[in-house]
Amino acid sequence: MLVDATDAESPIPWPAAYPEGYAVVDVETTGLARDDRIVSAAVYQLDARGRVQDQWYTLVNPQRDPGPVWIHGLTTDVLEGAPLFPEIAEEFGQRLEGRVLVAHNAAFDWSMIAREYARAKVTAPVRQRLCTIALSKELGLPLPNHKLESLAAHYGVVQQRAHHALDDARVLAEAFRPSLRLAAEAGLRLPLLACQPLTEWSDGPSAARPRIGHQSSYRGAATWRPSRKRPACPYPNPGRYEPGGQLKQGMRVAFSGDTSVDRELLEDRAVGAGLHVATSVSRLTSLLVTNDPASATSKNVKARSFGTPVVDEAAFVQLLSHVTPADGQPDGQAQGRNGTKGA
Repeated sequence: MLVDATDAESPIPWPAAYPEGYAVVDVETTGLARDDRIVSAAVYQLDARGRVQDQWYTLVNPQRDPGPVWIHGLTTDVLEGAPLFPEIAEEFGQRLEGRVLVAHNAAFDWSMIAREYARAKVTAPVRQRLCTIALSKELGLPLPNHKLESLAAHYGVVQQRAHHALDDARVLAEAFRPSLRLAAEAGLRLPLLACQPLTEWSDGPSAARPRIGHQSSYRGAATWRPSRKRPACPYPNPGRYEPGGQLKQGMRVAFSGDTSVDRELLEDRAVGAGLHVATSVSRLTSLLVTNDPASATSKNVKARSFGTPVVDEAAFVQLLSHVTPADGQPDGQAQGRNGTKGA
């Protein structure tokens, strides 16, 4: 259903079902793994049509090594006097509450935020998120890849400080508005996903990293993350994924090439949903996840030869929210396993 309303640029029919406000978010972190921490966060509040209402930025003391300083530029000295996340959780939440969280690769930003709130023993006030990568695909934008810089260049938005949370959020907010307008003009259903907050948290052994104030180096990260041997998948392989259908517990999923979300996170989410993560592609593989299906990696070549279905990362993340239970399992089991996959 559409309602007529005036717009500062030009009056267009606006979908009545669209959200009433958005919170465009960017977080910089100590890394990409489950136990990594936020070191800075920014929020641009937008109204229903994507117009900027407010902006907010904060540093966050991660109480550990700041991670890839060569990327985000935040050193131990800079972060030592910054507030801890529990000290900014309320103000951060006020910026998010009642709005749809918008981010470039929103699954990652949401997962980092949800974990910080869980550590602080507070529930994150977010119920829906929108990934601008997914929206760009829905709109069919002619982008060479799904990097933020490519989306910004498409709309002529100039980046001033890449990997600075406030500037990344600004760039995304400026690029999101014309995308939102295109979606409204086309009457497109926005690719909104539910956010399932974490209600409890327990840091694993890999969280015991050097704290702020100690000499340490992120380049030694491999020593912080012990290798993990995942338990065998308890469900039988139901066969191949049917394009346009749903994933089913027990399906064998393989990954190839670079991913926006850390590979370990994607694999953890797949395992948590009841899928079998395979290290190679065979005739038994149900699905291959890759952002570059045309590349000549061995997995891509085998997938093509076997006729294995292929989806990209964004599609896979969406599929993870609707994994059906294995044969003989109650419907609630798959939902219960999926409940924490995005956090």
